[in-house]
Amino acid sequence: MMAVIKAVCVLKGAGEVTGTVYFEQAGDGPVTLKGSITGLTPGKHGFHVHAYGDNTNGCISAGPHYNPFGKNHGGPNDEERHVGDLGNVEANGNGVAVFELKDHQLHLSGEKSIIGRTLVVHEKEDDLGKGGDEESTRTGNAGSRLACGVIGIAKNETN
Repeated sequence: MMAVIKAVCVLKGAGEVTGTVYFEQAGDGPVTLKGSITGLTPGKHGFHVHAYGDNTNGCISAGPHYNPFGKNHGGPNDEERHVGDLGNVEANGNGVAVFELKDHQLHLSGEKSIIGRTLVVHEKEDDLGKGGDEESTRTGNAGSRLACGVIGIAKNETN
């Protein structure tokens, strides 16, 4: 049977934005993220794994997007992207984003594991590196960091 690794992240911010995201990976397969975030403005919000699991200065100390291969920012399905580029989550009219997505560049084990790094939800929509300016190729012009949390190992019900 293939080993399944689970992780969890509790998002908190200075304002009303909170959420919980669950991660799961079987073997070397894609990582599945399932979660919900509340307190957002309706519409799309950039969603990224940042380099450091350091929240000592709020979400700012999490550093830049997780980018072990030195690439430009992009969308989750782009060849040219940071490992941490997960695109956007979309909040409904009540400010709630409920989502499930799969990502083939994230890992929950090994030297490129995202466990111990920070997950961040941003103020604005991520332009997926298509904004035509320098900031777009770095951050997707997603704006300030609304809420964040360190990704931790979750209890696996089978062990």
